[in-house]
This record gives sequence, C-alpha cells and structure tokens, in this order.
Amino acid sequence: MNPARRSFGSKEDLALALAGAIADDLNTGLESHGVAALAVSGGSTPKKFFSALGRRSDVDWSRVMVTLVDERWVPETSDRSNAALVNERLLQGPAAVAKFIPLYAGGEEPDQAALARTATQLEALPQRFDAVVLGMGGDGHTASFFPGGDNLDEALSGAGPVVSMRAPGAGEPRVTLTLSRLLETGALYLHIEGDEKAAVLDRALADGPAEDLPVRAVLRQTAAPLTIYWSP
Repeated sequence: MNPARRSFGSKEDLALALAGAIADDLNTGLESHGVAALAVSGGSTPKKFFSALGRRSDVDWSRVMVTLVDERWVPETSDRSNAALVNERLLQGPAAVAKFIPLYAGGEEPDQAALARTATQLEALPQRFDAVVLGMGGDGHTASFFPGGDNLDEALSGAGPVVSMRAPGAGEPRVTLTLSRLLETGALYLHIEGDEKAAVLDRALADGPAEDLPVRAVLRQTAAPLTIYWSP
C-alpha cells in the first residue's frame, strides 16, 4: 500500500501544515502520557518547518523531548552540525524550553565507546516517539541510510537504537537511529521539496532493492503510518 501524500503550492504552506500536524501529534502524546517525543532531520529542507513549529504556542514545550534522526559526527560548534540547526531554528520562542537529546557524544570518531555514550543519552527518551520527520537526499538516502554505507544492513535490519555510518556520499562519519527505532512512533513523515526529489521518490516507489535507494525501506514498511509532504 502506498503511503499518503500531501502536496502544497509553496514551501511556506508546507511548513505551516507540517508544523500543525506535528503540534497535534505532540499534544496527543502530552494528553495520553504526560510527555511527548519528536525526532527530526537536519539539512536545509526543514528550516522553514522548524521555524514554524518553534513558534507554536499551543504546545507545552516544557514537557517535550526533541532528538535527531541522524547526525554528522561533529560538535555543535560546527556549521555542519544538525544539532546546531535545531537549536538555531526550532528551539526558539515557545519551543526554547523543550529538552534536546543530542546524538553526538564527543570524540573524534563514532567508535563503540562513543556509540555507547549516544545510546545512554537516548535512554532519556520515551520508548515510543510521537512523531518522526524524515528527509530524503537526491541519492535516495534518508536518515543516514546511504547507498554503499558500511553499516547499511545493520541500520535497516538491526535491533539496536543507533549505528555509525560511513559512506561515499556522507561526508563526515555519521551516527543514525536505526530503522527499527525510527518506526517506534505514532506518526511518521517524509518531508521533501522540489521536482528532482519528487522524481527520486517516484523511482523509490517502484520495484528495486532498498540498498540502491534506502528510502525504499521506509516507504515499504508497515509498522508506522507514513505521510509524504511535498512542495515544489
């Protein structure tokens, strides 16, 4: 079964609509179990969405935890850091009081000791997210599930919460939540923009191995309801 798809005329319209959907998910979580958890992606695509969501005053952000889907293994002082983007764009205004759980845990490499520190940090989160927002690259990667990634099989089929990833298209070494961890969510979103990525999405929805276009693993799963948000 194909995922639900919503299309918008502009990036601004998409950002407002997605922010509204996430706010509803967080409020549902707050009402049902007193806290809410959100995992978001980095990159340039979510900037407008982050700003729109951070302005939502109808969410009790003091009871919300925010983490990342994946992260480059760089400190927050780096302009390549997804954590820096979240702090700059999302955790502002009403959302400034939310608790942020980083994936970067210090050290030069995401080795076993560093990943253990990241896993410990993640233990502060509820087992189930209320919403997860993924992006997609032009190569069909999502999270840090990159074609040719050294730990792609573990990321897609492993039971652990987090793995490291090195890949030709990844730049720095990365750390990513596994697919199984991401699917522990009440709502799952794929946020893409532009005609080029729409074409990649169409290819990903067709037959073919997930290793070639790893976003296929998300599109084909049935564990979490997926909605695609797209704008030109």
